Amino acid sequence: MMLAKAPIAVFPSIKPEGYAAHALHDGARDWPETNCYIDVWIEVLHALGADPTAAMGFAVAQDFEGDHFTFAKIPLEDLFDLYGLEVTELALYDTLETHVLEQTARGRMVIVEVDSFYLPDTRGVSYQLEHTKTTIAINRVNADARELDYFHGAGFFTLRDDDYDAVLPKGAATALFPYAEFVKFDRRRSSPDASKALTVLRRHVARRPTDNPVLALRDRLRDQVIAASEKPSDFLHKYAFNTARQLGMNFELLGSHLAWLAAHDASLALAPAIEGCQTLSSGAKSFQFQLARAVARKRFDTIEANLDPLAASYERIVGCLAIL
Repeated sequence: MMLAKAPIAVFPSIKPEGYAAHALHDGARDWPETNCYIDVWIEVLHALGADPTAAMGFAVAQDFEGDHFTFAKIPLEDLFDLYGLEVTELALYDTLETHVLEQTARGRMVIVEVDSFYLPDTRGVSYQLEHTKTTIAINRVNADARELDYFHGAGFFTLRDDDYDAVLPKGAATALFPYAEFVKFDRRRSSPDASKALTVLRRHVARRPTDNPVLALRDRLRDQVIAASEKPSDFLHKYAFNTARQLGMNFELLGSHLAWLAAHDASLALAPAIEGCQTLSSGAKSFQFQLARAVARKRFDTIEANLDPLAASYERIVGCLAIL
């Protein structure tokens, strides 16, 4: 296997210093960060010179899965249809560093699950504090200097030295490899076509849940929140992340996507759906605090009613999109 000389990069002109994140990561949004996988793709597409907003139509298909809302991920077929990007699993059998060097030297970006304990951009949250799984996309590697540049969260960062050794260990292959993908840019397109994005949106509208997922959460909410209140305090944060946060950020992304489509095609009557997405997004943010108050006070008798406005917003959104 070829080992490239350091340093190597997929996008050599991009530097962490002075990097400007995409508008979907603007601090004024309800959810400036979404989840680790979507955040990575927002910035990778941005670095490519493409607008990631065109890819967010998948969000309309989110469902409540009984214990969490669907974890948002841009479908790989959408990435190919809209941007010409081919994404596939990276088959790991040697050290992760060896594979990353090989693929980066070939102009392919590796997206890999790592431990945020070793990511300095999470300082004060999990860096050197807590072992949690997250996803990064590696743009530049300097094996000699033990340094790499990576996309994570709402930005683009550098890690080095001991953190590099932990993320890309040089030793023998581990017994349990992380999940990794790599992106091939050979057929890339930097300007997604609005008509193609509308086609992709219609595809996802057709596969939306048959029942209102907010009402599905409502049916389970009280029992789940009571159970959460009986667990260690950090459990509620995890529950809220996978329910209120995933719901809210998902529909804020959908609202941005619909606004992008409307800007490209004035004939689309999307204003009611855009407004519904904004209401649902901000309502889910408020609902996080309502969950925390209910648990702190051990008062659960009215917790379900907080979801009624969100459920109504959902109905407005899908009612508008169903007739596209």
